[in-house]
Amino acid sequence: MKATFQKYTLQFKRPAGTSRGVLTEKPTWLLTIEHNGRYGVGECSPLPGLSIDDLSDYERSKLLWTCTHISLGKEALWEQLKGYPSIQFGVEQAFLSLEAAQEGVLFPSAFTEGKEAIPINGLIWMGDKDYMQQQIREKLAQGFHCIKMKIGAIDFDTEYQLLKNILQEYAPSDIELRVDANGAFSPLEALEKLKRLADLQIHSIEQPIRAGQYEQMARLCEASPLPIALDEELIGITCEKRKEEMLKIIKPAYIILKPSLIGGYKGSEEWITLAQEQGVGWWITSALEGNIGLSAIAQWTYTLGNPMPQGLGTGSLYTNNFPSSLEVKNGGLWWIK
Repeated sequence: MKATFQKYTLQFKRPAGTSRGVLTEKPTWLLTIEHNGRYGVGECSPLPGLSIDDLSDYERSKLLWTCTHISLGKEALWEQLKGYPSIQFGVEQAFLSLEAAQEGVLFPSAFTEGKEAIPINGLIWMGDKDYMQQQIREKLAQGFHCIKMKIGAIDFDTEYQLLKNILQEYAPSDIELRVDANGAFSPLEALEKLKRLADLQIHSIEQPIRAGQYEQMARLCEASPLPIALDEELIGITCEKRKEEMLKIIKPAYIILKPSLIGGYKGSEEWITLAQEQGVGWWITSALEGNIGLSAIAQWTYTLGNPMPQGLGTGSLYTNNFPSSLEVKNGGLWWIK
């Protein structure tokens, strides 16, 4: 058994604004395993500025080490790579791909047969008011029932008015609004802003304050009239006991699972089990992977049977993405055979 890796730089069609800055390109690595004339491919896709494995030794040390020790197998490698969740996920994908009966199909299902879709949210990227309004109109025209808007890049009053304008045109029963602050609020101002957003019947808000402030986040979750979902808060917690403790302390309404950032399928499934034990909801979100990683996430997500809209519609962001069987239609993600 042999393994190699190759770096690939994805180019955004339009600069992607987040509360941490603007992205114009996204590095990713393809891990390829060869065994007895068969090949398996996985995408290792750390997110710059957010992933715990966005490190200088990522390629020359850990990816090289992974290829050198590929004969250890999927489970042993996963344990050895706990500080590198995107490589854990790439390893899982590559081994599943190697074993797949049909090229590209890691989890055969009604989804990969093109019979059923995964409901997804329409993502509104940060930008100026006109750009955000344009995106909102486009997503609604494309048949999305659930809209997720990133906030925190422009002033809150403008973002609030954008959300309010949507609800003046569409009844809450016709559209579900989610917002993602990416930790942009300060603990002192967060509750007041959450109360204002709750008046708009927002479904939930992701990560209102930055991660690592357990006491402040716990107080927010207790006092907020708006359900809070944890996102960045999950990153970097690799011990199952610590995961359980964090959920018990903060008591969020939801957690958001990004396999590339939290240890792939196995890491995500640990979180799901603990969340369900504590009555915490969850959904799956991609993290700007290319189409190989996105496909791997989508196929697995379908098998989980979660009826909530998932966050999987990022494959069209790039000018030079990998070929894909995925297509977004009428607010759903479809596998096109």
